[in-house]
Amino acid sequence: MTAKAASKPRCAVLVGPYTSGKTTVLEALLYASEAIGRKGSINDGSTVGDSSPEARARTMSVEPNVAHAEYLGESWTLVDAPGSVELAQDARNAMMAGDVVVIVTEPDPGRVFSLAPTFKFLQEHDIPHMLFVNKMDKATVRVKELLEALQAVSPKPLVLRQVPIRGDEDAVTGFVDLVSERAYSYQAEKPSELIEMPDSVKDREAEARQEMLESLADFDDTLLEQLLEDKVPASDEVYQHLVNVLQGDLVVPVFLGSAEQQHGITRLWKALRHETPEPDKSAERLGIAADGAFTASVFKTIHQAHMGKLSIARIWHGSLKEGDTIGGERPSGVYQLMGHETKKLSQAGEGEVVALQKLEEVQTGDLLTPAGRQSGAGAQWPAVITPVYSMAVEPQNRQDEVKLTASIGKLIEEDPSYAIEHNASTHQMLLWGQGEIHLKLAVERLKSKYNVAVNVARPETAYKESIRKSVKQHSRFKRQTGGHGQFGDVQVEISPTPRGSGFEFIDKIVGGAIPKNYIPAVEHGIKEFLDRGPLGFPVVDVTVTLFDGQYHSVDSSDQAFKTAGRMAMQEGLPQCDPVLLEPIFEVTVSVPSDFTNKIHGLVSGRRGQILGFEPRPGWDGWDDLKCYMPQSEIHDLVIELRSLTLGVGTFAAKFDHLQELGGKLAERVIQERQAAE
Repeated sequence: MTAKAASKPRCAVLVGPYTSGKTTVLEALLYASEAIGRKGSINDGSTVGDSSPEARARTMSVEPNVAHAEYLGESWTLVDAPGSVELAQDARNAMMAGDVVVIVTEPDPGRVFSLAPTFKFLQEHDIPHMLFVNKMDKATVRVKELLEALQAVSPKPLVLRQVPIRGDEDAVTGFVDLVSERAYSYQAEKPSELIEMPDSVKDREAEARQEMLESLADFDDTLLEQLLEDKVPASDEVYQHLVNVLQGDLVVPVFLGSAEQQHGITRLWKALRHETPEPDKSAERLGIAADGAFTASVFKTIHQAHMGKLSIARIWHGSLKEGDTIGGERPSGVYQLMGHETKKLSQAGEGEVVALQKLEEVQTGDLLTPAGRQSGAGAQWPAVITPVYSMAVEPQNRQDEVKLTASIGKLIEEDPSYAIEHNASTHQMLLWGQGEIHLKLAVERLKSKYNVAVNVARPETAYKESIRKSVKQHSRFKRQTGGHGQFGDVQVEISPTPRGSGFEFIDKIVGGAIPKNYIPAVEHGIKEFLDRGPLGFPVVDVTVTLFDGQYHSVDSSDQAFKTAGRMAMQEGLPQCDPVLLEPIFEVTVSVPSDFTNKIHGLVSGRRGQILGFEPRPGWDGWDDLKCYMPQSEIHDLVIELRSLTLGVGTFAAKFDHLQELGGKLAERVIQERQAAE
């Protein structure tokens, strides 16, 4: 390989499913670059990444871990993104800030479906990426079989860059580099040792190398001509082809190793160093103009007790010095990150990832310039993931209500895929997120970071009630006191209306039976009672016609007629054959086609009505199944759905209509409402 000119600071983002070993890969890369003197352990909580209490309690990444390294004289930022599907927003934002993404996976063909959303996201945003198959020392499957399974979920061609060397008991003991055709033996905690290529691997190496060259030739006519003429391209030429196809996001190179044993890490570093694009190419991908002025994308916000708000940003162009302002706002400090440790900088330049302190107006996803901030850090910044799971929250101390709202606002700043809703139908505050773990993390952080303890509960379903038949009701409110009395007399007809038509009040008073100035009070009293009908729920789809009544010239008042109107509903509605209504949502479930049959059972088990299914637009091998499902069945739908689909299934839901609910289910709902009051 020819000598390489020094690069500007670059950024590689590590992604992959939970248990793939990303944090261990980060630790191995840092150790190989001598950024750390010894590798930490996830189990004993000594790693650079996963340093927060929540991460160490779960032994999993719960937020992006940012670290700095120098490798062969070049500056790098490594970002270990969370692997849980519930924390995908942080991972997506981190990927947008990188020059290259390293997908870390285990050698298990049965789990490759979990990578499909990541591959799809990278394809949509044209982000160069490579695969690192971790834990090869424990592999029981052939690489060819694994590659076939991975190719099924990758829109881009996979190009194997190494073949394993297997020793006794079929254990992987080394690899052959398919470009240089050199063989290496893994050494414990050290770089691999160059060895003579074993005869047992030569045929497989020749076959794999030819497949690699043919894949590259699909994107280069000169190489294609060489292969057709049986000419062997020089290694330097092949390396250059590999650089071109990775930086053009045309193929996905595949590397092998075991981060825990330090196997394959040096080779991964070399690939990153030689093939990762420069920051200006990444900025161009994001639609950020190269005009020389300072520009940076904020991809993560963190609130810390001792430092306040930190905006983690990738600088694309220009530089930022201590004391500079961004749209009139001056950062309190500019910091380089190494896990939870910070190092203050006097200046940061193009390509660097820095933490900007106390930019209170800046949000995750903003593009920063000297003139100020722009929402959407570049033209291609991804939309926020729609929340799919909610819990009702309330402060344990009623005096913390305002503090709770402000604290949740900070959580949303840190992770925009949280949302807060004040539900008008149930009068609950709902905290929305991506799943059970996501919301548990929020509750823990509210307590540990903001000192707000909360009670959580399953959200109430927004049941309604209506009526099946009409009735005429005469009600009189009469009260005599020492002074003026109270008198209001109304006659109304209460009638059902078509579903979805709402409430209508009709005034048919003639001849002044009730003076016009009292009629709005009658309507007010009627509406007041409709907030809670005879079954205990808001009443909808009724028409109330006021057709007669009486008044007293002295004792009648607005309050008397309001009370009379409410009495008419209280006495009349129970005679109208009240019926419970439950909200029905239109739900679109999106899953790989291999799991579609399982989803039929899930939907029917939740009283759903399947409307049909069709291929998911833009997703090869995926289906969209549409159905109607009661709101009460949707609450934990995502948990079961992910369990059935290796974590990749998702859904979208929107209210469609109200539907009568009868039998034992209705009786139980009504009894639970009565018991709660």
